[in-house]
Amino acid sequence: MAIKYKTMFGKDLIDEFKGELTGHFEDGVVALMMTPTDFDAYSLHKAMKGLGTDEFILIEIMCSRSNDDLKAIKEVYEKKYKNTLEEDLKGDSSGHFRRLLVSLCQAAREEPCAIDAGRATKDAEALYQAGAKKLGTDESTFNMIMSSRSYPQLVATFDEYKKLSGHDIIDAIDKEMSGDIESAMKAVVKVARNRTAYFAERIMKAMKGLGTDDIHLIHLIVSRVEIDMQDIKEEFFKSYGKSITDWLQGDLSGDYRRLLQSLVA
Repeated sequence: MAIKYKTMFGKDLIDEFKGELTGHFEDGVVALMMTPTDFDAYSLHKAMKGLGTDEFILIEIMCSRSNDDLKAIKEVYEKKYKNTLEEDLKGDSSGHFRRLLVSLCQAAREEPCAIDAGRATKDAEALYQAGAKKLGTDESTFNMIMSSRSYPQLVATFDEYKKLSGHDIIDAIDKEMSGDIESAMKAVVKVARNRTAYFAERIMKAMKGLGTDDIHLIHLIVSRVEIDMQDIKEEFFKSYGKSITDWLQGDLSGDYRRLLQSLVA
């Protein structure tokens, strides 16, 4: 739509909207004018631009997108912002969190195939030895396994980990890590187990409690509306006993509310 408008009238549709709209309604409309890939690239750049970093966006995109998604995002990002995504991620993160982001940015996760039970057992033992079994945590082992194994293979590894250690991998991450690396590792686990449940939870957290996390709520809904919103809606209702539409009714108002409700209708 944005390209067609520019071809017909010689004006940028997004700039036109920015001149006519305000607030979070404007944010939502502008986001809808982009393709999912363009919007992810835009969101990543915005999350790292200027002072401070929006780690929520970095984690949500980098930990949940497929290899093909990430490759497309990297291409758009470099073309539009004249720098590689990897370089910008390096510049706006640090420590083990940076290492995980750089690993994920390679878009080299193994594609799903037959689960290797022996490998799952071996990886579970490696995670156990790197965390609960030693003083301190070997984050490099977690990084290698979490960023490279296919999601089905990871789920098999998590099952073996629980048999071996007696507790869930999420509990191990809770105990062994903190801050952004903890949040990112948990995101990988949740996406591997149930991607739609992960997004349903993120949407719920953006609305729950005092005030609404509008920027992240817009990002979550707009980025999934053309992909798997129907599945997310069903998972949300199953998990929380109330529809996303009903939650939005109580949390938002005006055109902004009507816009987001129309996207999850």
